[in-house]
This record gives sequence, C-alpha cells and structure tokens, in this order.
Amino acid sequence: MLGWSNGTYNESYTSFLLMGFPGMQEARALLVLPFLSLYLVILFTNALVIHTVASQRSLHQPMYLLIALLLAVNICAATTVLPPMLFSFSTRFNRISLPRCLGQMFCIYFLVSMDCNILLVMALDRYVAICYPLRYPEIVTGQLLAGLVVLAVTRSTSIVAPVVVLASRVRFCRSDVIRHFACEHMALMKLSCGDISLNKTAGLIIRTFNRVLDMLLLGTSYSRIIHAAFRISSGGARSKALNTCGSHLLVIFTVYSSTMSSSIVYRVARTASQDVHNLLSAFYLLLPCLVNPIIYGARTKEIRQHLVRSFLSAGP
Repeated sequence: MLGWSNGTYNESYTSFLLMGFPGMQEARALLVLPFLSLYLVILFTNALVIHTVASQRSLHQPMYLLIALLLAVNICAATTVLPPMLFSFSTRFNRISLPRCLGQMFCIYFLVSMDCNILLVMALDRYVAICYPLRYPEIVTGQLLAGLVVLAVTRSTSIVAPVVVLASRVRFCRSDVIRHFACEHMALMKLSCGDISLNKTAGLIIRTFNRVLDMLLLGTSYSRIIHAAFRISSGGARSKALNTCGSHLLVIFTVYSSTMSSSIVYRVARTASQDVHNLLSAFYLLLPCLVNPIIYGARTKEIRQHLVRSFLSAGP
C-alpha cells in the first residue's frame, strides 16, 4: 500500500515473507521431517481419543464430550500452524498477504483462548458432579452445555478480536520479512513504524486480566472440588473423583504454563536469538496438542479401557 501523508511518501507493506527459524535459512528443509512427524502424531492421538468418545455411547456424557471438544480444538490449532510452516519449509513459497496474516493470527489466539475456556467449562462440570452429585443430571443438561460452549466461543472472540483489529490499523514499513514461522502478534509488530504503545498495552492488559480471572475461577473451583472429594465416604468414589481432577489439573498446568512461559521469556530474554523465540512459540502452541490426548487417554479410566479393547480387537 502506497500513499502520501503530510507531504511525505509512505509505504506500508501488504504482504510479508514468513522466515521461520531464520538462523537455519539454508537448512530449514531439515526441519520438515521432525515437524511433519510431530503433526502426524498430534493428528493420530487426538483423533483416536475423539473417535473413541464418539463411537462409545457410554462416553456420551458431558465430561467426555468436553474432552473430545478440547482435543478437536487441539487439532485445529496444530493445523492452523504446521501445514503452512511445512509448505514454506519445503517449497520456499512463504509469502503471505496482510489479510491472511491477520486471519492466521486470529485463528491461533482464538484457539489458544478456546483451550482455556473449555478448561473452565470442565471445571464447572466437575464442580457440579462432585459437589452436587444427586442434582448433576438436572443441572448439567445438553442445553446448558451448548450455552457454555457458545459463551466460550464468544469470550474467545472478544479477547482476540481487539488485538487483531488494532494490528490491522498499524502501518508496516520497516521490512516485509516476519522472522517467524507464523503471524505471531509481536513478530508482526516489530515491522511497524509509528507508535504501537496502544497495541502493546491492550494486548498486555487483555492477557493479564483474563489469565488472572481464569486462575481465580479455576483455583476456587478445584479447591472446592478437592475439599468435597475428601469428604466422600466411599474410598473408590473418592479415588475416582481425585483421579479425574488430577487429569484435568495436569492439562490445565500444561496449557497455562506453556502460554505464560512463552510470554514471560519473550519479554525477558530479549537477547536470545530469533530461532530460540521461534522454538518457544512452537513449544507453547504445540505442546498441549501433543500432551492432552496422552493425559486423557492414559489417565481417564473409561477412555483407557475402550482404547485398550480397540487395540486388542484390532490385533492378529
């Protein structure tokens, strides 16, 4: 985009070159195999658990349906990032228009936010199941579940949309090379010319407010859940409740620690190479996609039993 402002000729790039892992520019083709393998593992493990939940009528319950939804979001997140990255690494065709860049940015952050919001819905579901077990069927209905999912989508959109809209109003004139494998917000903002303090402040406030709110809600919910679980007289029921909560807490730790560590390191380790920042971004985007199905597949007894039966029946 070209134009005049105050008698000065201004240029704002409308397409960019995605240069993931710039320090390995000549050897980036070597990254195709490990990232392709990672993508296939993510697809297989997440799809396997989703198929198990979908095919077994005994698993058509709110908790398992929410697990399947979370894993479907994992697949979408990995697919938003990895196929374009692999294509650019293998063909060196890595130019992206500004609208597509902003669209990818929205999808990445929307799906990360959806992960967190689904975990909040799961916490509410477990809170009702353990603290009010007799009233659980009448409280957690399909209608309530659908409403909560719509609320999660709405919240995720309201969190991400302001950041992307503000980014769309920035003028980019420093360079047309994004030193990243995806349209990550701060990597794009590095190319801006002019004042972007509003973008930085808005992003930081939105992220901090929502993370603190999430932690308060999750902490309150699970502290009450654990307290109620220890009051269950039946040892077997208590063990099942704590085991289920343990799986959810492991996933919560994985999701939130990866997102927060990336933000912290990005701001603290300014002297680190761009390749390190790229690696950390890949870590926070892909680790939950890889770990979540393993946690739920291995630690959730009902899902694990169906998976074992499926493998045994498929054997010779």
